[in-house]
Amino acid sequence: APAQIELAAARQSMTGKWEGRLEYLDYGANQWFGIPVKTLIEDQGDGATIIRKSDFDDGPKTGTVRITTVELFDSAKASVTAATFRKGRAATLDIYAVRLEGTARDDAHWTIVEEVDAMDDNRPARLRITTVRDGDRVQALKQVEFLDDDKSEWLSRNRTTLMRIK
Repeated sequence: APAQIELAAARQSMTGKWEGRLEYLDYGANQWFGIPVKTLIEDQGDGATIIRKSDFDDGPKTGTVRITTVELFDSAKASVTAATFRKGRAATLDIYAVRLEGTARDDAHWTIVEEVDAMDDNRPARLRITTVRDGDRVQALKQVEFLDDDKSEWLSRNRTTLMRIK
């Protein structure tokens, strides 16, 4: 199916070096606050596996935090299995349903939506990551919808904005 080829091409188009900010929404102030991030995305050459290494500058006390994620794309299941590793924390494994939103103009202009049921803030939740690529700029917005209440609302949790390093 063409959409799967487009989705694989969109994912692979992220290969390379990026830098920007990871920001969190302060609900009280209704403002975004962030820290610098540098990301290296490496295609593993099989059309399915990508390794993402992100270094976050978490200030003078903590220093640089490295988060490494190995992602495996399954076009038949329209899913991404993501294993995430960070020093001092247990590794996590999540399987996201993944789809291309709307029409991808080309491999540098697209929107990908990933969703998974997981835990957030020690509560059962659906997590949604919407990644919008516009040329050399990419923004990923992580939202959460808690499943243990009667509300149906998506809360913005964080966002990462990256620019490609040439």
